[in-house]
Amino acid sequence: MLDPHLIAAIGGLLVGLLLTVFGGGGSVLATPWLLYAVGVADVHIAIGTSAAAVAVNAATGLAVQARAGRVKWPCASVFALAGLAGSLIGAHLGKQVDGAHLVKWFAVAMIAIAISMVIPRKSEGDPSVHLQPAMVLKLAPVGFLAGLAAGFFGIGGGFLIAPGLMASTGMTLANAAASSLVSVTLFGGATSASYALSGQIDWGLFAALVIGGAGGAMLGAPVSRWFAQRIAVARLGFAGFVVAVAIYILLR
Repeated sequence: MLDPHLIAAIGGLLVGLLLTVFGGGGSVLATPWLLYAVGVADVHIAIGTSAAAVAVNAATGLAVQARAGRVKWPCASVFALAGLAGSLIGAHLGKQVDGAHLVKWFAVAMIAIAISMVIPRKSEGDPSVHLQPAMVLKLAPVGFLAGLAAGFFGIGGGFLIAPGLMASTGMTLANAAASSLVSVTLFGGATSASYALSGQIDWGLFAALVIGGAGGAMLGAPVSRWFAQRIAVARLGFAGFVVAVAIYILLR
């Protein structure tokens, strides 16, 4: 029988690979992997552990995007700071919910994420967008709601953050995807800190997920080049897989 940490590392590799290839959605598989492949019995520990790993993986991606100059820091910071309060509230609420009920809500969120992945998004936008006072009134409430969902479910929330940034500022898809990592890092860090204070993180499994995720990110570069002309079909297939996992969770 394989060691649970090795199984967790394999899951981290898959999540890191999917995040690199598809740019979002992959982190939602971390919690089901811990529950059903690794065998973590406590839903809250699985959510807290995966949230911590997502935060680290997002921070790594953010460093790469920042060096490339794609992050719109003023807009991303307003969104992330507004969402920080939401993520802390969401994490607190999530810990109060019975694990059996929480995992069902998590499955519903997975279906919503899968649907969002197949909705076409235009990449047009203003690559030179700057933060304006009127934008803050849009960024703050959307950021709060995205943080609330990310904290409650222990997910990165990138599927909400990038569209929210685009709608609130008019930035391009490339800038939104890069800037969203500021929020994913902050939300994941806040959520995992909340769970850590409650003793609901398995640090050994966390390390395995992070190490595996780093390997998956390295594999993702050549794989994403291979998928370049097939990305729409691949994204549809991955979304279908996420829905299948969600249905499995609901039926258990």
